[in-house]
Amino acid sequence: MKREKPENLMRVSFPSRSVNESLSRSLAAAFAALADPTVEELCDIKTAVSEAVTNAIVHGYRNTLGTVYITAALYPGGKIVITVRDRGCGIADVEKAREPLYTTCTTGERAGLGFAVMEELMDRVRVRSRLGEGTTVTLERKLKSRSC
Repeated sequence: MKREKPENLMRVSFPSRSVNESLSRSLAAAFAALADPTVEELCDIKTAVSEAVTNAIVHGYRNTLGTVYITAALYPGGKIVITVRDRGCGIADVEKAREPLYTTCTTGERAGLGFAVMEELMDRVRVRSRLGEGTTVTLERKLKSRSC
């Protein structure tokens, strides 16, 4: 099977500081805007990326400084694929982590809804993780055609 090539590609990385979560939203929105999405689609993408980046910062690096990597690709037909990756502690049980209300945060400040939100807003969410090596979250969405 032939692998489809993206029409456009973006790769960025930044320190895992919480102030950079808003940067990730802006970058994802600016890149996705190239495909002329609806306002709703743009908001959904920004929120899903924000959740994935927040998970990397809060859970992946757990009070240590690391790097968050984002790759975004636009494919023919309006599909966008965004990958958020960290090299943090990894997830021991991915299926458990995807359950609503599950969190590794012990301070009680986190709702444990990050993956549920991502899954609600995107067409497909894939999570790969290895303990001690990090986590990769891949978000996919087919954007509606707005052409006349």
